[in-house]
Amino acid sequence: MTSTPQFDSSLPLDMIIFGGVGDLAMRKLLPALYMAHLHGNLPPGTRIISTGRQEYDRTAYLAFVEEHSRPFISTENFTDEAWRSFQQLLEFVRIDVEKDGMAPLAKVSRQGAERVFYLATAPSLFTTICDKLSEAGLVDRNARVVLEKPLGRDLASAVEINEAVGKHFDESQIYRIDHYLGKETVQNLMVLRFGNSILEPLWRAPNITSVQITVAEEVGVGSRAGFYDSAGAMRDMVQNHLLQLLCIVAMEPPASLAPDAVRDEKLKVLRSLRRFSLASIARDTVRGQYVRGVSGNQEVPGYLEERNVPAGSNTETFVAMRAYVDTWRWSKVPFYLRTGKRMARRSSKIVIEFANPPFPLFPETPGGVANRLVIELQPEEAIKLQLMAKQPGSGMQMQQVALNLDLQSAFSQRRAEAYERLLIDVVRGRLTHFMRRDELEAAWEWADPIINGWSTLAEKPYPYAAGTWGPSESFALLARDGFSWVE
Repeated sequence: MTSTPQFDSSLPLDMIIFGGVGDLAMRKLLPALYMAHLHGNLPPGTRIISTGRQEYDRTAYLAFVEEHSRPFISTENFTDEAWRSFQQLLEFVRIDVEKDGMAPLAKVSRQGAERVFYLATAPSLFTTICDKLSEAGLVDRNARVVLEKPLGRDLASAVEINEAVGKHFDESQIYRIDHYLGKETVQNLMVLRFGNSILEPLWRAPNITSVQITVAEEVGVGSRAGFYDSAGAMRDMVQNHLLQLLCIVAMEPPASLAPDAVRDEKLKVLRSLRRFSLASIARDTVRGQYVRGVSGNQEVPGYLEERNVPAGSNTETFVAMRAYVDTWRWSKVPFYLRTGKRMARRSSKIVIEFANPPFPLFPETPGGVANRLVIELQPEEAIKLQLMAKQPGSGMQMQQVALNLDLQSAFSQRRAEAYERLLIDVVRGRLTHFMRRDELEAAWEWADPIINGWSTLAEKPYPYAAGTWGPSESFALLARDGFSWVE
């Protein structure tokens, strides 16, 4: 079992960001830390130390942050006073992690401080960074390390990274971050499932007939083409984000909310996922790649026309599949997973389809489905229970209506963004919403045969026009079972 270190508010905090001038740090991490500072969620005496290869003095670094990070803080949360106060926390240390030791960092970091090392770099550098931190005497019992995805590109590389990091950090000190687990609605799904007696008896087969999980992106690969072409949608999205959402939907009630109790149940789901054979890969998975189309009322290039994408690349930008969790609760219930770039709009949602009444007493249900629970994760966060009601007038015609829980209007409290919430969890030693090593490796054990099977089948991804919901083959995947994607 993993023991959870306790947050000691009496100790100062050194938050050390490797890759501290990169896109993730500027767009997500520093704005999240600004919000945590603004609302008093960082310990007194906190310092945020960014590292990079650039020859910045502190003035140049602050100017860089002003230009590249400040625009990602909303105007409603920004004040000059708070920003100036936040800037006082920032420092920069020049380190080329492939060539240099950590002596410059050891000189700046304070003895006795709680150190959080955030590795916002390529995973290929994780081993080097952790080795050099340990050599410099910067890893102690109060240290924590945050690992950004992707954690490897297959099981073997994930094990290698875990072994390398685990030489210096105990499992209780390792935070494998998946920002989807920081979303308010995803965390609310636990309460929805296990805090409401009206739903728990229904949360199983045969009451539920299918589950859909969609993470659709409107953007293309943009500046990430170099990374993305070596990864594809399966490694970039399915193996982590979508599987984590599936685990929360499918897990059994944990014995408590202790980190290992929750993560034990998620691990059981991953180990219960039905493995794919070559025949089921061909039948139950769809790979796609976007071609030129219209998105946001303007023409956009296809994937092969993007900068830094190799000619003739067969990398998938879209994946749809039918998966099964082989447990009593979910026997024969299909889980439809879908993700893609350059789709019709940005939308992440979970759709739970309930069985229709056993006898059709009323006229045919419009759309064929009486009840759905729709959990919207982005761009808006909301939970909708779709029920049938009688249309006004004579007769007994039915119409689907929704009971909506709009989280933004239901609560007056400010709702933190995912990275802010997870960074606060790291500072306070809360591991529940981070992946454990065995979870990560179980996810790769399931994903690897699919990726290898695609390579064996050597089929090109199906084309789909940018600005659409993916290739027609993904619609046929559901239609064979009498279902359709909920847009």
